Amino acid sequence: MYFRSVTARVLLLATAWSGLALVVIAVVISALYTKSAERAFTDLLRAQLYNVINSITIGDDNSLQGNPQLGDLRFSQPETGWYWIVEPLGTFAATPLSSSSLGVSNIAVPSILAAPFNNRYERFYSASDAFGNDVLVAETEVVLDSEGRAARFRVSGNLSVVVDDVSSFTRNLYIALVVFGVLSLFVNGLAILFGLRPLDEARRALERVRRGEAERLEGQFPREVQSLTVEMNALIESNRRIVERARMQVGNLAHSLKTPIAVLLNESRLLDKPHGELVRSQAEAMQAQVQSYLNRARIAAQRESLLARTETEPVLERLVRVMRRLNPDKTFVLSAPTAGLALAMEQQDVEETVGNLLENAARHATQSVWIEVLPAVAPEGPEAIRRNWIEIVVEDDGAGLEPAEIKEALKRGRRLDESKPGTGLGLSIVGEITREYQGRLELTRGGRGGLRAALTLPGVTKEVA
Repeated sequence: MYFRSVTARVLLLATAWSGLALVVIAVVISALYTKSAERAFTDLLRAQLYNVINSITIGDDNSLQGNPQLGDLRFSQPETGWYWIVEPLGTFAATPLSSSSLGVSNIAVPSILAAPFNNRYERFYSASDAFGNDVLVAETEVVLDSEGRAARFRVSGNLSVVVDDVSSFTRNLYIALVVFGVLSLFVNGLAILFGLRPLDEARRALERVRRGEAERLEGQFPREVQSLTVEMNALIESNRRIVERARMQVGNLAHSLKTPIAVLLNESRLLDKPHGELVRSQAEAMQAQVQSYLNRARIAAQRESLLARTETEPVLERLVRVMRRLNPDKTFVLSAPTAGLALAMEQQDVEETVGNLLENAARHATQSVWIEVLPAVAPEGPEAIRRNWIEIVVEDDGAGLEPAEIKEALKRGRRLDESKPGTGLGLSIVGEITREYQGRLELTRGGRGGLRAALTLPGVTKEVA
């Protein structure tokens, strides 16, 4: 699974590593303690075995004599699994001795092949007594006198002591490690969150720049993040300079062309009517086309700017007020059910695109024009998915257009109704500006009978967690 959050990745890796480490530690410590407990149990049986050996002698009547005092009441309590047994070997015919805990029972002796002696002439083997106890037996054979009479000495201990001891230790160990692990994960989580806080602060600072609330990344950042913020501020400043330079060049070019075009328009009034109308119409078309290309150059320069942001509702309300004053005989209805939508566009571009659509709708509407603002589905493309998209729909109740007429209307300079004023560039300009912003313009016949123009325009960039 791929996590887009650095915090989630670090927390997941830290949790996985801590959990794995604690499990390994628990298994290793439990295994080591088990071996230690078994070794201690074996040493205890060996010590008890030699205590029994030191307590047994051969009496004057050639019998085994002695009463080992091992300091453990379990050797005197029946069925405990703690026994000592002394049995004569070879031709030494004496009565065996055993602890009172064994009673009249005995423990089977395995063959030397099944349980061989070690270099100390001792052997340890597991067995079961008559009462169902699993026991560990320590055994050796000792010559008791100079005549070579020998006896087999055995001491057994109940293995449940080791099992219970190991189980108790393991249970307490797991509880301690779980508590330690939970506390460690909590502390590690706090440390990770605290350590990654500067990245979150940098993200929020960048978000403020994107929303237009700040012009640069502001705040105190640690050394590891400071270089990133410096580079980001340099990029934002460079972007701002590019935008300002493009605007200045656009202004200079527009200013340099204003006077020649104005001269042509003035001179057209002095010419005879046919020639004057021709010069005037061509000069106006030239003026509109120059302005269109200047707009395209300006938009291309600032399209990727993080600072382009225009609140939708105020701009549309202002355009509607203007259109109502210019067209008092028409009704303009603005609907914006989703508040707070913002376009990632310059205000003048929003005004030009929507304004052209409103002028066109007012020109052909019978009585009413409707404007609706809605969130839109993103166009195709990886870059488009990163943005919110907004749809602005302008619809009138006029005669509308057929599909073939819609294609014709989108061509530059084409006017389907020569009886109404205009240059035929409005829809073409709207389409060009929309495409420059990677948006979409769709013309269809609306539900009210007239033309329905749907603009899909980029909103502010989505916040990426």
